[in-house]
Amino acid sequence: MASTVNPNPIANNDQPMDQMWGESSIRRQAMPADRASLLRDGNYGMFIHWGLYSQLGGVWKGKTFYGIGEWIMHSLMAGIPVDAYKAIAKEFNPVEFDASAIVGLAKAAGMKYIVITSKHHEGFAMYDSAADDFNIVKATPFARDPMKELADECRDAGLGFGFYYSHFQDWTAPGGHGGPTVNDDGSPATFDQYFYRKCLPQVREIVSHYGPLSFVWFDTPGSMEKRYIQELYDLVHTNQPAAMVNSRIGHGWGDYSSEGDMEIPPRNIDTLWEACDTTNDSWSYAWYDQNFKSSAIILRRLIGAVGRGGAYLLNVGPDSLGRVPATAAYFLREAGKWIARYPDVVYAAGPSPWGHALAWGDVTMHGDDTLFLCVFDYPADGKLWLPGLQSEIASAGVLDNDNLIPVPIDRRGAWTSFTLPAAAPDIPASIVVVKLKSVAQVDPTFGVYPNIKSELLVEFAQVADADKARISWMEKFGEWKFATQVANWGHTGTARWIVDVHQPGYYHVSLRYKGVATAVWRVQAADQLLENRQPATAQYQLYPMGMIQFKTSGRHEIVVSLLDADRVQTSLQAMEISPVI
Repeated sequence: MASTVNPNPIANNDQPMDQMWGESSIRRQAMPADRASLLRDGNYGMFIHWGLYSQLGGVWKGKTFYGIGEWIMHSLMAGIPVDAYKAIAKEFNPVEFDASAIVGLAKAAGMKYIVITSKHHEGFAMYDSAADDFNIVKATPFARDPMKELADECRDAGLGFGFYYSHFQDWTAPGGHGGPTVNDDGSPATFDQYFYRKCLPQVREIVSHYGPLSFVWFDTPGSMEKRYIQELYDLVHTNQPAAMVNSRIGHGWGDYSSEGDMEIPPRNIDTLWEACDTTNDSWSYAWYDQNFKSSAIILRRLIGAVGRGGAYLLNVGPDSLGRVPATAAYFLREAGKWIARYPDVVYAAGPSPWGHALAWGDVTMHGDDTLFLCVFDYPADGKLWLPGLQSEIASAGVLDNDNLIPVPIDRRGAWTSFTLPAAAPDIPASIVVVKLKSVAQVDPTFGVYPNIKSELLVEFAQVADADKARISWMEKFGEWKFATQVANWGHTGTARWIVDVHQPGYYHVSLRYKGVATAVWRVQAADQLLENRQPATAQYQLYPMGMIQFKTSGRHEIVVSLLDADRVQTSLQAMEISPVI
């Protein structure tokens, strides 16, 4: 996947996002009316990172390189010479690859399409390429075309199918970005040479020889000139008029937007878009990486993407023998069982009218008058509170084994409560179906709940005399983290939220921030003042500030300011408010 060529992989990324992943505002193209339906209505796909790097599994010459395994060749990881890397192909023999098993896993997981790496940044083609012999058929003892097998199985099973192709980076082809700068005869290698001898011919192959494609997924356009991008885009749609091209092709081209790696945006995005994520930390197989997402985490992130109006592309990394790691497969199937019970919550579902997640979970919709409340944090007291719903409710019920059990409803001002069964009907999430009498109308103001903690991201704060910005960083190489932060605090700098407090009472207040040494923060709310000196570390941590009392329900302003600290390096990410129960 994408990563920056940054001399300090732990530091905040300083490479423009549009060079890594493509511009977020995509160039709209006329397209067949149904071309977008798989992305828009299927909402959930399997990504597969599989290549020659899978043979190494994160190890080179007996040393483990921690980070995303598909980058192991790069100088920022093992720095494997081109000839030595190409020689690995003689050992690559994934005899346990089974296209039908992978397609069966995707279907059991509830996924509607598969996108797989045909060529990653290393330059090794996972199909039978006539344009370059460095491929799985000609250079390995396996001598089969697994892409043909997978494409055929997807079509037979009714799944969409697409290819990933790294069009800018190629670390083994002369002229490719990051590749050799001279040809075998010593003459200078140019990007133009790489593009016309390898990149364009290989893209022509994948769009010509594998039947109808649903997606062609490009990555890291870097500094490619627009003329190259246009040639690729036109080539795809000439040969595959029904295929969707993602925005990472570059220069604002593409049919839909690919957001950052491993990121679920906090607010709704009003365009056709997709989040790409992975089942553990590395995209490709790495022997040590056992940090797999549980079914609960997979479903939270899937529902989060659908609730923000997008689709979720979740990756697996088969090993050197072609096997999907068993732990990843287990939790994908477990998540798929939940989806099979509640398909309307995911497929062809619309975004939450609140525009953001809620304290206990998230919301998706069918039509404009049916809400699916996805309750991941089931209330211990049985009261599910919903802030800001303005539409009149026709009915509400909780789903339990295909039965819709009506639940009592109580409306108090801007708040609606549902009295749920004492025990959660399902895990990891229970579903409350709310049918409205009209189009959904809500006030998206964040609520302070009487029975569950509330998180207030600075993404949604009004900021003055300080800088609010989206940042990204890596804690291990290639494993992206994202946050919107407030930093560069002026002496009068503030972050302000308006909240709707349901119930008067005492509440704990904590701040999530990072910095150096210590920080003195001030929180003003409900005519009260909290000040506290707390540690500051290089990573975001949650620190308690104290307790405040909201004496009245309704709207309150909460203001955070930094009194004493390194005003440049100290950054605030969020506030948490928890009722004292």
